[in-house]
Amino acid sequence: MNDVKTPVPPGDDDGVVLTPEQQRRRRARNIAIAAVLGFLVLLFYAVTIVKLGPNVLNRPL
Repeated sequence: MNDVKTPVPPGDDDGVVLTPEQQRRRRARNIAIAAVLGFLVLLFYAVTIVKLGPNVLNRPL
């Protein structure tokens, strides 16, 4: 009658355990995503500077 489930304490459930090959591929994928994101940030920055013109860096503060 009582369907209350006891919560599993953290650390008792290992969850999904990746093989070393899967860990290596995940790390490589994460590095690739970070590199692409960094490239896009630099590209947007460069395009913004080009579109604003050369005087944007020489303006009075």
